[in-house]
Amino acid sequence: MSATLPPIRLEGGTILSDEVHARIGAAILDGSLPAGARLRDVQLAEQLGVSRTPVREALQRLERFGLVEVAVGRYTRVSEPTEQLRADTGEFTAYFMGNALRIALRRASDAELARVVEAADAVVAAVRSGDGLSVFEASTVMFERVTKSTGNVVFISFIREAALAIQRNLRGWRPFMASPVTRAEGYQNLRDRIAARDADEAERLIRRLYGVD
Repeated sequence: MSATLPPIRLEGGTILSDEVHARIGAAILDGSLPAGARLRDVQLAEQLGVSRTPVREALQRLERFGLVEVAVGRYTRVSEPTEQLRADTGEFTAYFMGNALRIALRRASDAELARVVEAADAVVAAVRSGDGLSVFEASTVMFERVTKSTGNVVFISFIREAALAIQRNLRGWRPFMASPVTRAEGYQNLRDRIAARDADEAERLIRRLYGVD
């Protein structure tokens, strides 16, 4: 492991184990800890200025979602996402977000809905620009707002835990990034169905756009 992680300084209300998990996860996402990098709990704990216990807990959480792989007694390292894992993540995301969108459009306040529509507008703009990475980033923001608007604590908690894996596995994935402009009309229709609180059609469009309908 060659990356150096800055020490953690907790702010009010921050849970140490969550911060350690977020810090290591962010280093995996930005490439500071690339695929194949060995992860040693003692070294990570020293860099972050914490004990080994929250580091071990964070590595276990990251392993559950496939970001870290462990061979007991041999190594703990950052995993390399396979094409199958990326495809499975894309399928999961499409179905999960379709369900979340259905719940959100029935429960969201007008103010919450306006924030989702605002995020959907940003997705449409990114699609029209033809920049696949911008589409991914704008879609991530929209999905975060949709999940929060469900008001369902299980949905919110689960996606908070899975978010790192979703971002790592889908960022730059060819089927997601290819030819976003060809889907501009579909994303515009999705935005309009969200604004109209048309849960049935919005869910159908999500799955169609992600190729799982």
